[in-house]
Amino acid sequence: MDTLNIMNTLKAILIDLGVAEELLHESTYLQSNLQIDSMEIVEIALGLKRKLGVNLKLQSRHDITLSELCNLVAASMAANTR
Repeated sequence: MDTLNIMNTLKAILIDLGVAEELLHESTYLQSNLQIDSMEIVEIALGLKRKLGVNLKLQSRHDITLSELCNLVAASMAANTR
């Protein structure tokens, strides 16, 4: 799966959490820009697992951009197909 599809999936998850679509850009930070809290981080991780089959531990991570998160998902997916 390419990063554009991963980004679109991530954006859909965030919109489901109530984030306005116009705030979602590759350089948007989850915590500092979107005020995503720890419970919402868990929801994002669960959404990624449900929709893409990726198991990421996001709770312990520092604030990351949507682009960085997409790269983590892509790397995890690539590692699982080997």
